[in-house]
Amino acid sequence: MTVALMWEAKAPEGRGGELLSWAREQGLDASPQRRETFRAAGDRVLVITWWSAEISAELPELPDPPRRLAARPVHRWRFEQV
Repeated sequence: MTVALMWEAKAPEGRGGELLSWAREQGLDASPQRRETFRAAGDRVLVITWWSAEISAELPELPDPPRRLAARPVHRWRFEQV
């Protein structure tokens, strides 16, 4: 089964570039099958990682960014491929 973990954060206005750089630098304790990073209007950053695992498996996730780079709590979602 393939599981996709989605991590989305919003930076304070004008700090989206810093948040993007920070997210790109974050390593994980294991290597996913695939990892992609996106940015969007409103200084938002999205990271999706794909894993060969069950939906309930313990998987490494990106941490919360430093408070100076977070305009609100991080949103996290977990999806299974169907």
